[in-house]
Amino acid sequence: MIDLHCHMLPGIDDGAPDLRVALAMARCAAADGITTTACTPHIYPGLYENHKDGIAAAIKALQAVLVEEGIPLQLVIGADTHLAPDLVGSIRAGRVPTLNGSRYLLLEPPHHVAPPRFDESVFNLMTAGYIPVITHPERLTWIENHYEVFGRLSRGGAWMQVTAGSLTGRFGPRPRYWAERMLDEGLVDILATDAHHIDQRPPLLAEARAAAAGRVGAEEAWHLVDTRPRGIVADTAPHDLPRRPEPAAAPARGRSLWNRLTKR
Repeated sequence: MIDLHCHMLPGIDDGAPDLRVALAMARCAAADGITTTACTPHIYPGLYENHKDGIAAAIKALQAVLVEEGIPLQLVIGADTHLAPDLVGSIRAGRVPTLNGSRYLLLEPPHHVAPPRFDESVFNLMTAGYIPVITHPERLTWIENHYEVFGRLSRGGAWMQVTAGSLTGRFGPRPRYWAERMLDEGLVDILATDAHHIDQRPPLLAEARAAAAGRVGAEEAWHLVDTRPRGIVADTAPHDLPRRPEPAAAPARGRSLWNRLTKR
């Protein structure tokens, strides 16, 4: 399995605080069946001022320790990129890394406020030749009132990444509901751990693969955790990768059902 979203680099953002935790996360990932992990620290102007060269150096240092420790995990570069002015320019200038240098870019929307002209920002990236992989939409507090945005972006060529722990209930009922709904409606391209620690948010992907298999079948579950992520690492064009399955039927689930589930 390939994990394309993990905050494993020690002391670089709000992920692993030190090398001890980073090594514990790496051992956990390898034991879970993950063979490749994209180290994706936040690039958030004003908060996490990371850049491509610094991330690459941190990955090289951690990879060397993994080899010394005999941990069979290959690390590749990435970043959990936030919206910022001239993001395209920053990518082209070599300040913001894509996933393993590919055309695919992790894009993290704001958690609590729907950004203005979000569609426009995403389509600008695609016009420039990049494929935004929108991270954890199911965990955004504004998804309930803007769900249609993600369907529109998905149909327009953006990719959607759901957090493994959302699908297994580790983040509670609300993210699980939206993760399952997006999966059922054919909007999810990949699953990833978005791991930040060994205790609270460990890098576990196999349990989400099993949960996905129960909803979309074993073949598509494998595509979610290996085939498509492997294609991203190899910079494979989207049309050469397995397409998301069409939903068997449009589920009659709207906000009213969410309200009933949460007794609101």
